[in-house]
This record gives sequence, structure tokens and C-alpha cells, in this order.
Amino acid sequence: MADTTPDDPRFKRLSWRARRGTRELDALFGGWLAERYAISNDMQRQAFDELLDAQDPDLWDWVMGHGRPERKDWQAIIDDIRARHRL
Repeated sequence: MADTTPDDPRFKRLSWRARRGTRELDALFGGWLAERYAISNDMQRQAFDELLDAQDPDLWDWVMGHGRPERKDWQAIIDDIRARHRL
């Protein structure tokens, strides 16, 4: 498994990308990165990286339960975020 310390270049890049347009999204996606990334497998890590390519309004709709991403691996991350924050 790859390094997941804050000094790891990939982790740093993801930390920067997890900063979104709102404090709420920053907390939700930054929180998942801080709490779940280290224990995730490579496929989940790749899915999280790709999920961060989505637009903020879509991410917000998904975490609020107003929509669902087409990708099941993205939905698994969204479900985990929602469960951790009881959204």
C-alpha cells in the first residue's frame, strides 16, 4: 500500500484537491481523506481521486441525497461520507 502520510506527494495533492468551494464540502471530503484514505485499498483511492473531478454542485447534491453519481465506487464513498456525518 502506498504511503499515506501528510508528506506523501499524492496525499498532498489530494488534500489540495479536496478543498472545494464551500466550507461544508471541504470538511466532508477533506474529512474522508484524513480519516478513510489510509485504510482504503488502491481502487477506493483511485475512485476518490476521480470523484474530486466532479463539479461542486454535483458533489453537494450527492452528499445531500438529492442525486446519485452513476459510478458505484463513487456512491460507496458518498455513502460513507453521509454515514459518518449522518446526512
